[in-house]
Amino acid sequence: METRAVARFVRISPQKVRLVVDLIRGKKVEEADRVLAFTRKRAAGMVRKVLKSALANATNNPNIDEKILYVKDVYVDQGASWRRWRARAMGRAAQIKKRTSHITVVLSE
Repeated sequence: METRAVARFVRISPQKVRLVVDLIRGKKVEEADRVLAFTRKRAAGMVRKVLKSALANATNNPNIDEKILYVKDVYVDQGASWRRWRARAMGRAAQIKKRTSHITVVLSE
């Protein structure tokens, strides 16, 4: 049995989040939570929040034993980019893309 949790439009680039999610893929939930607690990246807190949400979804399902759960799949997709403009020389403007992410965590027995 599987449970999942998704955080959408998280305001950090997917490239930075993928560095963190590679650390927890395939690990038991307790070990993944410990790894994220001591990872010194801003994305670690966001991924940890999604992991705890997926664990809460599993505890509300009576068919799942939450003591043997592991991170079956975790992936990050690119969300919509916010477009901002920055003034440049001679009256021009340059575009800045502020990227967002969709973080998905899948737990299984």
